[in-house]
Amino acid sequence: MFNFVHVTHEAVYKVGGIGTVLEGLINSRPYRDHVGETVLVCPLFYPENPQRLGHGGLIEYSSLDHIADSPFNDAFRRVERDWNVRVVFGQRPVEDEATARRTLCKVLLIDLRGINRDRLNELKGRLWEQYGLQSSRYEHVWDYEQYVQLAGPAAEALDALRLGTTDQPAIVLAHEFMGLPTALTLAMQSPRYYRTLFHAHEVATVRRLVEEHPGHDVMFYHALEAARRSGSYISDVFGPQHDFFKHALVDASPYCDGLLAVGHHVVRELQFLGGRFESADITLAYNGISASRISPEARETSRAHLRAYCESLLGWQPTWVFTHVTRLVRSKAMWRDFDVLLAMDDELSARRQSAVLLVLSTELPRRPLDDILRMEREWDWPLAHREGPPDLTQGEAEYYRAVQAFNARARNVRAVFINQFGFGQESCGQRVPPETEFLDLRRGSDVEFGLSLYEPFGISPLEPLGFGGICVVSTSCGCVGFVRQAQGAEQSPNIVMVDYLEAGRALSVKEAMRIGEAERREVEVEVAKSAARQLLSRLPTTEGQRRALLQSGYDLAHRMSWDFVAERYILPAARRATVRRRILNAG
Repeated sequence: MFNFVHVTHEAVYKVGGIGTVLEGLINSRPYRDHVGETVLVCPLFYPENPQRLGHGGLIEYSSLDHIADSPFNDAFRRVERDWNVRVVFGQRPVEDEATARRTLCKVLLIDLRGINRDRLNELKGRLWEQYGLQSSRYEHVWDYEQYVQLAGPAAEALDALRLGTTDQPAIVLAHEFMGLPTALTLAMQSPRYYRTLFHAHEVATVRRLVEEHPGHDVMFYHALEAARRSGSYISDVFGPQHDFFKHALVDASPYCDGLLAVGHHVVRELQFLGGRFESADITLAYNGISASRISPEARETSRAHLRAYCESLLGWQPTWVFTHVTRLVRSKAMWRDFDVLLAMDDELSARRQSAVLLVLSTELPRRPLDDILRMEREWDWPLAHREGPPDLTQGEAEYYRAVQAFNARARNVRAVFINQFGFGQESCGQRVPPETEFLDLRRGSDVEFGLSLYEPFGISPLEPLGFGGICVVSTSCGCVGFVRQAQGAEQSPNIVMVDYLEAGRALSVKEAMRIGEAERREVEVEVAKSAARQLLSRLPTTEGQRRALLQSGYDLAHRMSWDFVAERYILPAARRATVRRRILNAG
């Protein structure tokens, strides 16, 4: 039985996809069967917040709070004295809402204010000598510096917990670049007691290139494949990347005992970084998705809630309710939703049907309800928006202009931009039916869009799948590989794959690099026509078809569960890392 350490910025507060991964993985049955202790490690981000371990957390040691109820009190005090930091240690429940499973995990937080600079600089020197990590180049970037600062005291505090033995070392999962300094430090200082895995939820170097180039994914993935055919690497095609601190950290990840890549694109992207990745042990370890069965009646109730909300906003109920729940970032390529919907518009008119696209996306945490009610009352939010607080941020205003342009063009589809976190009267105002909750957006959505230009996996676009929704995803999303594997030879009616990468395949590197905004937009508009035809053919028109989609969606989601992912991918990678290091040590 393993003990697992997860080094992540989401050890306490779920703020993105890694939090969802932790909930699903830690509560999967194979993980619970084969993992003893789970420890979540993170900097202490909010020292002024007395609820340090979140809802349901129990503090066992905290010098900030004068609590010393842990058997490791003396060890934590030594860490604090040697590094001039403060340690918070305790436990909190990690719950997966979809499966109703709940696991109690230990949490180790380090308050880095006033850290001992001599000790820190000594560690940075060792990271340079051992891994070529040039901290002096990036230490002005706090996103880099804080995770290097975390590494030394966290490693010593973890050693005090005695999680690993020479016979059964603990497994350290470095989630993204944030976890790498701690994992590399443990591998350097305590190699007998730890095995390290880099969990690549993305390749940050590639994300930057794809997002910043006007040709986006249409350019990049053609360039990658052409370069790989000729044996070239990313620096040969796009120039040196070490100005970017995330690249420097990820470039050191082959020093870990293994790498987990959440999608097939991520495997290729890692191998594109350089020769060391070609020989690294990279496991394709898709993320899992949650699958919970609901009745047809429960699904129709959620659909009714969404359609009633649309009526309260617009004065009419649409035939279909489409959704896009996402972060408001360029990689989500939200303009592609509008391409597909405009291509559907005439056919919807011919069918005498209508649709509303509810877009939940914001750049801010949840706005106070008082602000929502005032915006609702004074300028008809969310149908109308105003720039500036408490309404639109700069990025939200840019997207809202695209919404306005779309609504001016479309006749049978209306887009509603809800720039608020959550969904219900307590977060989105009085027009939401009182019995409505956030989960209705997943259970009641007819179609969820996810046409990202960079999406290493993409859990969110598949969340309505188990409830019978149709998921429209780009083949730039890593989840497409898992869908293809899970559905086998039969194409699921619940998945519409939109391929922006097929056109112009087998280009040379130079030809691919010439793809700019105009060429990309030509591809996007043309591909949207095919996507619209597919989607129109999948929309159910009878009760029998709705029930069939509910069953087929659940069946597919069930084959993509976290139980499957943990048993098939992640735990074998941990065992392989343990065995390989034993062989190396013996040799």
